[in-house]
Amino acid sequence: MVKRIKESWNSRLGVILAVAGSAVGLGNFLRFPGQAAEYGGGAFMLAYFISFLLIGLPICWAEWIMGRHGGQAGFNSCPGIFNYITRRPAFKYIGVIGVLIPVIIYMYYVYIEAWCLGYAVNFLTGNMDFTSVEQSGEFWGNFIGIGADGSAMGFGLQQVGFYLLLVFILNFVLIYRGISRGIELFCKYAMPTLVVIAFIILLRVLTLGTPDLEQPARNVSNGLGFMWNPVKHVVELKDETGTWVVDREVVDEQRLAAVNAAAANSDTMRVRHISMRQQLLNPQLWLAAAGQIFFSLSVGFGVIITYSSYMSKNDDVVLSGLAATSANEFCEVALGGLITLPAAVTFLGVAGVAGMGTFGLGFNVLPMVFASMAFGEMFGFLFFFLLFLAAVTSSLSMLQPGIAFLEEAMKINRKQSVALLGLITAIGCGFVVYFSKDVKALDTLDFWIGTFLIFVLSTFQIIIFGWVLGADKGLDFAKQGAAIRIPRFFSFVMKYISPALLLIIFGLWMAANIFGINLSTGETHYSNYVVDLFIEPNTVARLSVGLILLVAGLFTLITAINPDYKNLNKKQ
Repeated sequence: MVKRIKESWNSRLGVILAVAGSAVGLGNFLRFPGQAAEYGGGAFMLAYFISFLLIGLPICWAEWIMGRHGGQAGFNSCPGIFNYITRRPAFKYIGVIGVLIPVIIYMYYVYIEAWCLGYAVNFLTGNMDFTSVEQSGEFWGNFIGIGADGSAMGFGLQQVGFYLLLVFILNFVLIYRGISRGIELFCKYAMPTLVVIAFIILLRVLTLGTPDLEQPARNVSNGLGFMWNPVKHVVELKDETGTWVVDREVVDEQRLAAVNAAAANSDTMRVRHISMRQQLLNPQLWLAAAGQIFFSLSVGFGVIITYSSYMSKNDDVVLSGLAATSANEFCEVALGGLITLPAAVTFLGVAGVAGMGTFGLGFNVLPMVFASMAFGEMFGFLFFFLLFLAAVTSSLSMLQPGIAFLEEAMKINRKQSVALLGLITAIGCGFVVYFSKDVKALDTLDFWIGTFLIFVLSTFQIIIFGWVLGADKGLDFAKQGAAIRIPRFFSFVMKYISPALLLIIFGLWMAANIFGINLSTGETHYSNYVVDLFIEPNTVARLSVGLILLVAGLFTLITAINPDYKNLNKKQ
């Protein structure tokens, strides 16, 4: 048996920046803007902030409180903390989900992290001079090996292999140094640097004006309007069957007047003005808003509960949690929301970015946008270096739960835990990189782990806090060392409202994304993820789920044989 060294944070600022760093990632600058634009801007933001107050912040505080409480008893992993709080053996196995999620996500997240570094280097070396989105998309496809399995293994400047090796080693060097000398030290420098770079890019974007005078509708104002306007104006055309099909969205006032006039004289064209109220009645909008909160705050990942377990009894979890979430929301809404889409619309117009996913927007559209602006190579480098820093702070947080679990459950030291976790994640990452065609492995892992299991863990966490530990008792724990107190009404929210909303949202998400039920029309069509596993079997998808089950089985076995978990009883 190896005696573990008790780790801790050096400062409150350090833990705040580390937790904020775990939350600030690619989703802030790529996923959030796309979600906000797709679901109506103003309406999405209202649903987003309601979800933040009733789901995100309560779960976040619950994780901070339970993590510190478990840490005082010497437990730093989700299985150990759940077992200690509940004193019920079954819950330690539920806690395994809190280790499985970050470890599996790391396997593909570090791959995307390497894309960001590779793009930053290629902008710096002048290899990103694109003239069209198609040309930019072709570069991305070749860079990550999207065309064929095994084609992402190259180590050239315009291939992902070298960058992946570099970032993988960087992450494990930092995690080997520990909580204070590794994670905290890196985040203390990376987070301020990230924010400064974001402000530089934001200033450039807001001063773009109208770059192409022959395209007056392509300007920053319309870019901001596309994302933030509360009312959406959608042009629809009638097809041969008489069905109205969405053609495009219009933001510019002059164009809106023109299409209104054209629609008034046409039987096959109409303009729908969708109010905020109509948008808020769309169940998919609420699912998207709640889902973004999970990604945004890193709740349900098993990260915050691990980070907070290294805090002392009198460290403030209330203000620290609020500060970390506020820092993340600032980066997401005030920076990410004002940079990505406004820049893209300014150069490509609304039609050029509508419907773009996270990868399409980030690695196809934006490189071409930066290549089109003055000093584009410099700003392109800064943007992707910003994404790289954000990705590293997030990927470090994904490794620590695994490290804490292995050291706690197997009684091994840091060198041994780093070596073992490095082996597990290297095999998983190699799997994702090899099966690069159509990013099938990455997409499958992200769906079942990065979405499905996050809902599951979040639901269990808030139920454990509200009903097992007890919401009132939990808020009393939060008072210790607190500069401010959580308002008492949050006890009711955390016991009743948050669990109820989570169960409703999870049920709707299952209906829409597993069983393929269109929540607006009622039509049913199984999702591609279900089709890939059961209806039209896809080998890579099945292997991806097999990888998840294999790692889950390993972690469950390690949990089952740990004597500290077995010997814990209600009297202790």
